[in-house]
Amino acid sequence: MRRSLALMGATLLCATNTNGLIPSQPFLAQNTAARPSVALPGGIRRRGVAMSMTETEMKEKRVPLSVVNKGVRIQTTREVVTEKYTPSDPSKASAVLADAYEQCKKITAVFAKTFYLGTKLMTEEQKTAVWAIYVWCRRTDDLVDGPRAMMSPETMRADLAAWEERLYEVWDGRPEDSLDLALLDTKRRYPDMELEPFLDMIQGMIMDTPQLGQDRYQTWDELYLYCYRVASTVGLMCLPVMGTAKGYTFEQAKEPAIALGIALQITNILRDVGEDAVRGRIYLPLEDLERFGVTEQNLINGVMDENYKNLIKFEIQRARDYYALSQEGIPMLAPEARLSVQAAGDMYGEILNKIEANDYDNFRKRAFVSKFEKFSVLPKSWATVSAMPKE
Repeated sequence: MRRSLALMGATLLCATNTNGLIPSQPFLAQNTAARPSVALPGGIRRRGVAMSMTETEMKEKRVPLSVVNKGVRIQTTREVVTEKYTPSDPSKASAVLADAYEQCKKITAVFAKTFYLGTKLMTEEQKTAVWAIYVWCRRTDDLVDGPRAMMSPETMRADLAAWEERLYEVWDGRPEDSLDLALLDTKRRYPDMELEPFLDMIQGMIMDTPQLGQDRYQTWDELYLYCYRVASTVGLMCLPVMGTAKGYTFEQAKEPAIALGIALQITNILRDVGEDAVRGRIYLPLEDLERFGVTEQNLINGVMDENYKNLIKFEIQRARDYYALSQEGIPMLAPEARLSVQAAGDMYGEILNKIEANDYDNFRKRAFVSKFEKFSVLPKSWATVSAMPKE
């Protein structure tokens, strides 16, 4: 699951059920000029439908989300806020909110160093907002990666139901702790920020949990849904923070934001094929394996042959087609938000180049892009953005 957090950092620099969210036509390797399909979810699910609990159960089953790591403690109990935060005292409320954003800043700096550096390209308002969003995503990830996730499917469902209900509480103006308060304030500052991507991310995390999720994806449609939920959702969360350029709407910018998340997640999957296989996970669609004559056992054993290379070439092209589609959305963003998004896509795209340079061997060779190489991409990103209209 930590791969999703690394991806979160990248998508923050840039952006239901299993029916109706997926592209209707298969992706064809022979037609690389074809525009990849980008599907956008429909309406928000009715509250309580995804994972329902009684009010009594909600009160009894508090989600244990306190995290202590690298000297940073994430407070989670309701008492943290009720002790410090009194709406009738504006000065105190301001101090609590400032402290909440400071906590978000520290957590982001510790757990997402490269992303944290990237936020320095943003305005002060944008920084604090994306820190709050990142921390919510981080806590969601910690929930499904924690020890309680291994106890039983029922425990995991109950914890996730409580976490989903807690998200609704934030949207209703009732934060449970100071970190929730930061997210609530971000929502108030950016009223176009929608609830649905947050709910969909929770569903994406479920797909990756050992007892509730899946370790195989039969079709590209299935994998697309996973990529949307764990990656594209982040772009949709942050799109209102980034803002749109004059003449463009939030709705127009959604499709490229979704495409960037898909591209980034495919890139991660291609980089980690070997590591995932060791853990018994195969993210590459089984229909693609069959098409290129690659068996599951070949992946598990790390067999490098021409069939496998052709499979990876196919998947790399798929990722690049989604990067190309996402590129159409950069000019739609507010000018001050473009460089960070452009840089995220350019830096992640370098991973694909590394896989090619390693002769497609992602079993024994890590497609690693050094910090120097990442920063070396920035002039290209800056030049691309500079050539765009300023409004």
